[in-house]
Amino acid sequence: MALAVYAQEKPVKIVFDVTSSDNAVHKSTIRHVKAMSNAYPDSKFEVVMYSGAMEMVLKDKSVVAEDLAMLAKKDNIDFVICEGTMKRHKTDASQLIEGVRSVPDGILEIVNKQKEGWGYIKEGK
Repeated sequence: MALAVYAQEKPVKIVFDVTSSDNAVHKSTIRHVKAMSNAYPDSKFEVVMYSGAMEMVLKDKSVVAEDLAMLAKKDNIDFVICEGTMKRHKTDASQLIEGVRSVPDGILEIVNKQKEGWGYIKEGK
């Protein structure tokens, strides 16, 4: 029986794109970010949420609030919500889970990360 061991040669940077309102997608996103940040502690991860993903970052509605807040405390993980989405949902910063920051435009945030060489993962079903 052969055993394969994989080593990370250099840190990676990955941006996760979350637009779904589906709680299962929110849970799988958190699971992916948690696993990858533990496996690759020198890497950087950013979760960009917009469109239907608004509830993922709301203190009183998120099914992943506790894990998201814990992960947001890590230096190598950022959670960001689109300000346009916040406006459409009539949401202000006081309603967000601690550690979530806003960006003017979620799509532009992803495009800029890709220009900087970040890998891209679309979370969904």
